[in-house]
Amino acid sequence: MIGTSETTGEVTVRFQHSDDIWRDFPALVPFALHVEGVGPGVSVDDQVARYCDLAARRAAPESELPEIQAWRRAFTRMGLKPTQYRCASESLLRRFRKEGALPRLHPLIDLCNAVSIAFAVPVAVFDVAYVSGPLEVRYATGEETYLTFSGETEHPAAEEVIFADAEGRAHARRWTNRQSGLSAVRDTTADVLIVAEALHESARADVERLATALYDELTALWPVSPKSEILTASAPRFDF
Repeated sequence: MIGTSETTGEVTVRFQHSDDIWRDFPALVPFALHVEGVGPGVSVDDQVARYCDLAARRAAPESELPEIQAWRRAFTRMGLKPTQYRCASESLLRRFRKEGALPRLHPLIDLCNAVSIAFAVPVAVFDVAYVSGPLEVRYATGEETYLTFSGETEHPAAEEVIFADAEGRAHARRWTNRQSGLSAVRDTTADVLIVAEALHESARADVERLATALYDELTALWPVSPKSEILTASAPRFDF
């Protein structure tokens, strides 16, 4: 929902997971962060190198990491082949293992991708200007639209887990598998919602560490004041 505060006149947007998602995936630990003022004019080389080094120190391949194994089980439950459709952090880890580096796209995306592989947790970044709230992680009806990075329009299948806004636009397909080109970060982006989600046994502690790391990096790189929260089934809503 997009609404206006009667006291401040500020516009608020809501992010949450549906009750069905919490019911079917009770181990879920999501983190949401909203930040304004994240332009492209900074260098994140040192930060990216540090988090990539942390990822490289993991002795086990990505398929043996508990963080990735939990997402593979979730994808199997969704009726997807986990080796055909991989969560975003697994895809990045596989690419990093093969190439020794990550693609460089935008300072914010580069930072979030590096944090993602360091923690083996999917991290999504949405340009809020292209989202009509509320943004909800829920099962698709089959009527939603999804814009690919190549400009094609797809319709997620019914019961597929998507990030859906109020206009029925899917901003991510197959949950943490693939984001939409519509709300992708670009050089003109200034206002973003960052979402990290984990399902493994130590998810709460790991997501708390990820949240602290990301908050510290953002405030050190940009003159910003992020708002963030770790969500739960009893407090599933993030207003910003």
